[in-house]
Amino acid sequence: MGTSKKESRMRAAELALRDLLPLLEAELSLSEPSTDGPPPLPVSDPQTGSEVYQQTVQPSRATPGPQPSRALPDHNNPQNELMSRAVQQKLNLLLKDHPEFSGCCATVVAFLIETPTGCEVVALGTGSINTNRCSTPNGRVLHDAHAVVVARRSLMRYLYRHLLLFYSQKSFLHQESVFQQNPSSPLLALRDDTTLHLYLNQLPKGSAQMSPDLRLNPRSIMAWEVIDQLCLHLMVEGKVLHPPCTQYTLVFSVSSVEPSNGPLVSMSSSDKLTQWQVLGYQGALISHFIQPVYANSVLIGSLAPAALGPGTASSTQLNLSINWSQGDSCLEVVDGLEGTAVKESPFKSGPALASRLCKAAMLSRFNLVVDMAERQDLQSTMSYREAKMRAKHYQEAKNLLKAHLSRERYGCWPSKPPCSDNFNM
Repeated sequence: MGTSKKESRMRAAELALRDLLPLLEAELSLSEPSTDGPPPLPVSDPQTGSEVYQQTVQPSRATPGPQPSRALPDHNNPQNELMSRAVQQKLNLLLKDHPEFSGCCATVVAFLIETPTGCEVVALGTGSINTNRCSTPNGRVLHDAHAVVVARRSLMRYLYRHLLLFYSQKSFLHQESVFQQNPSSPLLALRDDTTLHLYLNQLPKGSAQMSPDLRLNPRSIMAWEVIDQLCLHLMVEGKVLHPPCTQYTLVFSVSSVEPSNGPLVSMSSSDKLTQWQVLGYQGALISHFIQPVYANSVLIGSLAPAALGPGTASSTQLNLSINWSQGDSCLEVVDGLEGTAVKESPFKSGPALASRLCKAAMLSRFNLVVDMAERQDLQSTMSYREAKMRAKHYQEAKNLLKAHLSRERYGCWPSKPPCSDNFNM
């Protein structure tokens, strides 16, 4: 390196600069607006109220090889405005007689069904927190009250309702179902003219909320932060945690059947959306009856202030969550931290205030469909966990997804404590 220590240090500095300068030049070029380089990742557009984000690749003349993708909005689709307006109208209608709960609608997620006759909201949820309670062995606590999770569980109630319609002995009810017999499979499928769409009024917590200023160019120093943002995340009382976090991951990795002493954690809303877009939104139990159900589009929009009513969010209402599914006479209001309905909720299942979205309620509906469908292979008394594990194809796909995420270093998807699912009706 040199004949003296001083000369050696100078030589080492020159070599380091030789390696560092190209990276600095690349970073500088990225900080200047250019049509040749990859742009930042935009997450919103002030000129529009609703956007569908699509992944596109912008080629670069300056740098050969694969280029990072960016999210671009689709401004010219009138269907987007139609869906956004339908969600606004449904939320206004639900809150018309209960304006006192308008303050807990900061985060809104809805599922819409589109048919040749139009587009309608069939499931809706609000909320931005998960419970601080420990795992319980009776399935009557709603663990996650984030809007995405609440809306999805409301969608499951909608699917159960239409399964009951399909298996009804009355032909006029059977014809009302969104399901049809699949000639190539014993499982039912959505009618050919029926599609599902997902609406969110803001990006879900987790990787989807990564900073729009981060760049995916591998030469950027920010690439390390991008990798960290794209990994799996845990949620504790509505707060996003970057795994690994042993204080909480141990809660989900216990092998004991005894209830845990620590608060339950959930995966982030972004991670759960990723899982559902792979496995389907129907869940394990409904997979016994139907093929996977996917969202044909994901609409990221924003509700007009009038849609949220005159109320303001108090510290108490920030913990509240609203759920509704088509066919419900009124909305249910759940305390997200407690995981049960509040006493003032328009709908209450009983004195225990268990939510109609809890696991026990889902198992009850599952058993109703099993009886109506005359599925003798499922009629033996089963726990909630056993019923889920019997959905072998769903569980195999779920294990493959977890293995892929781990292999690609996005992180490990924790398993729920068995005690939370070991209950019967």
